[in-house]
Parts: sequence; C-alpha cells; structure tokens
Amino acid sequence: MAFQSHCFSLWFFVMLIFTGSCSAQLSSNYYAKTCPRALSVIRAAVHSAVAKESRMGASLLRLHFHDCFVNGCDASVLLDDDDSSNFTGEKSAGPNANSLRGFEVIDAIKTQVESICPGVVSCADILAVTARDSVVALGGPSWTVQLGRRDSTTASFSNANTDLASPLMNLDELISLFSNKGFTAKEMVALSGAHTTGQARCLLFRNRIYNETNIDSAFAKSVQSNCPSAGGGDNLSALDVTSPVVFDNAYFKNLVNNKGLLHSDQQLFNGGSVDSQVTTYSNNPITFYADFGDAMVKMGNLSPLTGTNGEIRTNCRKVN
Repeated sequence: MAFQSHCFSLWFFVMLIFTGSCSAQLSSNYYAKTCPRALSVIRAAVHSAVAKESRMGASLLRLHFHDCFVNGCDASVLLDDDDSSNFTGEKSAGPNANSLRGFEVIDAIKTQVESICPGVVSCADILAVTARDSVVALGGPSWTVQLGRRDSTTASFSNANTDLASPLMNLDELISLFSNKGFTAKEMVALSGAHTTGQARCLLFRNRIYNETNIDSAFAKSVQSNCPSAGGGDNLSALDVTSPVVFDNAYFKNLVNNKGLLHSDQQLFNGGSVDSQVTTYSNNPITFYADFGDAMVKMGNLSPLTGTNGEIRTNCRKVN
C-alpha cells in the first residue's frame, strides 16, 4: 500500500518539512551494499597511520571537529585554495593555518576507497570514520558512525575564523560557542576530552605557563623548558602531560590538579559551572567514554548534505 511507504508516513512527512529530502537521514549501514569494504579499508589505513606516528590520531580527530563546526560535516575543511578561480578555503583561516594536519592520510584513504568503489564514499564520511577509528587506535572508546553525508562544493574562510574554539577562550565563551552548535555545557566538556591526546604549539599557551596563577607550579616549570618566554613559538608540548598519546580520562585528572596546558582547558575546572562534570569524568572513565561517543555522534549530525545536495568528490581537495 502506498500509505505504508515511509515517505508518506506522518513521521517522514514531518522530516521532509525540515530537510527537504527523502534521503536526509544518515544511517550506520549506508554503504553496506554500495561499498561493503569501505569501513574496513578506512580502519586499516588509520591504524597504520597512527602506528607510524601516534600524533596522527589526534590530528585526524581534529580534522573532523574543524570540519563539522564550520557549516556542518561536509568536508569543506579539505578544500585547497585555488588562485585561478579566486577561491579561498578554510585551511588558511586563523585556527587552521599551520595547525591542521593529516590531509595526506585522508588523500591516501580516499584513493584506496575510490579504487574499490568509485564515486560512492564521500570525503565527509571518511572524516567521520577516521575520527572514530583514530580514537580506537589510541585506546579509546568506539561508537557507531552514522553515514550518508555528501561533500560541499564551497567552503567558508570567514566562518572558520569565527565558529571554532580558541585556546584563549573563557568558560562562558566556550559554553556559548558550543551552544550555538546545539551542544549543552556537559557535551562541551565531554568533547573537550579530545585533548587527552595531541599537542599544542608554545605560542598558544605561553601566556598561561608564565602569567596565570591557576596552574601547578611544577607543571608550569616543566613546560617552560620547551617553551621559552620569547621565541620557540612552534615548539610542541603534549595537551595531556600524564599520558600524552593514550585516549583516556587523564586530561580531566590533570585539570583537577591545575595541569591544563591551554587557558581554555583549565577554564573547565576553575570554580565555574562545569567543575563537577570535570570531576565526574576524572573519576569515571566509562562515563566519559559513553558521553564522548554520544557527543561525537551528535557532532557528526551537524548540518550534513544529503540526498541531491552537494556531491561525492573524486579528490577531497577540490570540487569535481
């Protein structure tokens, strides 16, 4: 019966009003028939890349964050600038320039996937899956990635400069920025736990380790050894001094002990409204893992292009 077709069900009619497409919903088995080997190919490539360089796991996770927070999870972050067409992408925006990395790994994965299923798997979905697989490769939790995103044909340099969190932000600014994307303060804290792995440049935390008072003195001194008061701006330090590579809850334990590397990190435990959430995660890794996975799924659902919107790029760096 026609009435039983879900595009005619009341629920789907409501969804059509909001999405304008019968295929707007992401699903975990999106490629089950069109490219059944896609997920295993991506997983193997990610584990190989992280085995070669552990920092790559954090870099790939960050790519997904910086993609989704700027106009949704549409792989716009992967588009190169193109002088010939006067196109400026997001890579050269303040939060991304000389900072985002891992593009070559994404290129290699895309090439592998294209070789088995040409024109099927989007770059946006590759970013979402590599983020999950990176966390797993670093010893963290897994979650079910929803799939079916398509790739943008545009990017926004200006939004990349305004919609991404800064390491200099105070708590109220962080809560507001995440709230603008639909996240609660609790989800903001959970997602911040991604800083349990990865590194930051000296220029981003120099003021904190030399001038702020809510910092463990021994910790500050140890970081200063690789981040002088002048010069050395690109020197790297681990965001999580306790277990810099492993994806665990040590980030939150560090915050409780005033060992947050970035100003924005320590803002999560500084006598404010989310102190109790940080304490919970510092004591309960399982709770953190569950909340992080749920928040990552929610982030992956930020304004995806579906149906006939966007495209499936052949090369993640440029539109077809």
